[in-house]
Amino acid sequence: MARILNRLEPYVALSPVLALLAIFLYLPLVFDVIYSVHDWSSLSPTWRYVGLGNFRLLWNDPIFWHGLRGNFLYAAVSLLCQVAGALVLAAILESGVVGRRLSGFFRVAFFIPSILPITVIGLLWQILYQPDGGLIDQVLQAVGLGGFAHAWLGEEATALPSIVAVSQWQWTGYLTVLFIVGIRAIPSEIYEAAAIDGAGALRSFWHVTVPGVQETTILMALITIFGAMKVFDIVWVMTAGGPNNASHVMGSYMYQLAFRDDRVGYAGAVAMAMFVLSAIAGGLQIWHARRSHS
Repeated sequence: MARILNRLEPYVALSPVLALLAIFLYLPLVFDVIYSVHDWSSLSPTWRYVGLGNFRLLWNDPIFWHGLRGNFLYAAVSLLCQVAGALVLAAILESGVVGRRLSGFFRVAFFIPSILPITVIGLLWQILYQPDGGLIDQVLQAVGLGGFAHAWLGEEATALPSIVAVSQWQWTGYLTVLFIVGIRAIPSEIYEAAAIDGAGALRSFWHVTVPGVQETTILMALITIFGAMKVFDIVWVMTAGGPNNASHVMGSYMYQLAFRDDRVGYAGAVAMAMFVLSAIAGGLQIWHARRSHS
């Protein structure tokens, strides 16, 4: 009896976590699968089974494909700015070029946007993007570039890129701090040996820093892609997918379908598409973690 209790002890200890996972993760996922194969409204007591009908509609839905392209745009720009750009910034701050005091100031300044609430960030940048009196357009006009001024969030061509730019401002500093930690873990003897061999700052960065933080870089890239597939909040706060659905990503389109258009079944199909893409990104992350520890 005591042996059986000893075997059950780990499962008993994990039971609260497993219960929370079941309630808030696995059960909603099961319900989403059920929703996605039905045509129903939250105000209707009846559900109509449509099988794969919602997914066939999804395949021919131009707004969904536009939203998917928006997610891929997020991923591509975030890899360039939040990963590659953050690595460069971290290397500059750790190189001693800007001095210790300024380096500390910049680390704090870059990190602050990542701890601000999304609502605050969205409202702040809405003010900056205003076509009449917004700081960005005023600066462009002051330096003689008034022709580049736009109604940034009010034009279809610039709405989504403007929101993507805000996300880079928010998260690049956070990844910079993580890369600083990775760079500090590289033994200083390697940099000294590179300097003795005549390597300058650029060669040291490329041949010492980049390989030294390779694992961190790959992990940050995978996390960034995962986050890009499920982005929602900043889009909804700033434009709610407008104008004319031009700034939608999958998350904002799903929210609009479920809570504005009351097409819960179809929204479930969009959510399943998001789940599949996020699962692929998560699977790559798990594969990388196992590979790096094997």
